[in-house]
Amino acid sequence: MSERLIDITGRVKSVWQRNWDAFLRTYQVNFIPPFVEPVLYLLALGFGLGTYIESVDGIPYPVFIAPALVSISVMNSAFFECTYSSFVRMYYQKTFDAIIATPVSIDEVIAGEMLWGATRGMIYATLMLPVLLLFGVVAMPSSLLLIPFAYLVGLLFAGIAMCFTAITPSIDALNYPSFLFITPMFLFSGTFFPLDLLPQPIQYFALAVLPLTHVVGINRAITLSAYSPMNLFNLAWIAVATALFFVLAIRLMRRRLIV
Repeated sequence: MSERLIDITGRVKSVWQRNWDAFLRTYQVNFIPPFVEPVLYLLALGFGLGTYIESVDGIPYPVFIAPALVSISVMNSAFFECTYSSFVRMYYQKTFDAIIATPVSIDEVIAGEMLWGATRGMIYATLMLPVLLLFGVVAMPSSLLLIPFAYLVGLLFAGIAMCFTAITPSIDALNYPSFLFITPMFLFSGTFFPLDLLPQPIQYFALAVLPLTHVVGINRAITLSAYSPMNLFNLAWIAVATALFFVLAIRLMRRRLIV
């Protein structure tokens, strides 16, 4: 197996199914945040702070931040699912060991975890969309594209998260990528103010290193139906990064789990 890049078959669906079934058993807890989170952000920032900010580049402030809220929610749901939750299943519950004892391979376990992280991100985006429509900050039918795009975004952040899980010695150490990686993206990816307001070096850093920058750009183009050549660059960046981190995560986790 070590000579192969990845070793995945249709058995990966069984891993995804296991996580889906566990998700449904606690659906009351899982389905509430996507409804409540955008309401809180829109009330506090969109309509609270937004009273002092009439518009950004001619766009009403609540409409400006709406696609960023979807982007952040997808990022958080996929990332934390494949860091803290995956670490618990791997280290404490020994779920990975139990699955690997069946014909399912290590690669399929990790791929199933990442596919589930992507699915969870898409679920959150889907549940947020009616709330944003109710507030009138996104328009139909273009905003429906947020849902399939959320799966790709979720897969990107699931891959990144699984790489951190593979190299993290303890669950407490997962606080470092959360603070040093997620928090800067939350603040400096064009989420709550235009990226071009930042100093130029930080703009270059955000475009080169922070995935959320590209995600917000595309989601904002979707909700505003304002497409540009930059969106093609953003999409290409996301697609390449997703593929690279997907393969890297499997190889790093394989190295950790094979003793």
